[in-house]
Amino acid sequence: MNQSKRMTDGALLTAVFIVILLASMFIPILSVAAILFLPIPFIMFTSRYDWKPALLMLVAAILSSILVATFISIPLAVPAAIGGIMIGGAIHKNLSAYETWARGTFGFIIGLLFAFVFTQVVLQVNILNEFKQITDESFKMSVSLMDQFTTEEQTEAFQKSMEQAVTLLTNLFPFFLVCAAVSQALISQWLGYKLINRLERKKLRFPPFRTLRFPVSILFIYLFALLSSYMITDPDSMLFMAAQNFIFIIQMLLTIQGFSFLFFYAHHKKMTKAFPIICIVIALFMPPLLFIVRFIGIIDLGLNLRDRLEKKR
Repeated sequence: MNQSKRMTDGALLTAVFIVILLASMFIPILSVAAILFLPIPFIMFTSRYDWKPALLMLVAAILSSILVATFISIPLAVPAAIGGIMIGGAIHKNLSAYETWARGTFGFIIGLLFAFVFTQVVLQVNILNEFKQITDESFKMSVSLMDQFTTEEQTEAFQKSMEQAVTLLTNLFPFFLVCAAVSQALISQWLGYKLINRLERKKLRFPPFRTLRFPVSILFIYLFALLSSYMITDPDSMLFMAAQNFIFIIQMLLTIQGFSFLFFYAHHKKMTKAFPIICIVIALFMPPLLFIVRFIGIIDLGLNLRDRLEKKR
């Protein structure tokens, strides 16, 4: 009976996965929403039966997607499937929400790397070159407009700054990939929690954001990343690009730590939740403020600010 139910659920959720995949590829209005829902069938199945049976569903889903949408569907299907399996497997093991998020992020990173390599090797599409061509075209248009309204020296300065910005964005491709994986894992896990709670009467939820705390060891990793960025100065080397991406990722984690402390402080002082939310919105629209938030995160980790505040209470 259990084997029959597992096969039935697998076939049904595979069909749902294919329908969502087709919607994401061929219905532009629904494409973004469909991509966000794409991992949900794998989260549902794996949360019930664990990851080993989900591997069979993965094979069936990939083969079905190739049949109905050819090989161009692989870069969409594989990251969603791997990320969904990692999140569903963590739910099946009753892991904490943040550990589930971490595993889901790792799964999406693996899936996105596979999609990147597959796109270049099989589909013969170089994403970085396509990005460079788009930015070069927009860059030339901007320079031509600048020529009409500014002096030659101002145009040259603008051209130099734009070239540096394009190079930086290209070098930070791994960082943007990690950000995409973190965001996709968070949204997919939240949607999965909502659906599982409704269908299976469970009470899966994220703990309050104010309780999020990274290990203190991240400060030593950040120090190592800073030293590496100062020691490796050749902008054309792979080590330089790796160091830049590594430090951006650590800075992102420390910024999240800072935002978490703002929520903790607001709760500790019995302030309205609007205070930390307004701080996040202002900081996102004024990037220099993110440095202050990151510094708060560093102080929170290094001096155990939360424990000190609790002891004073």
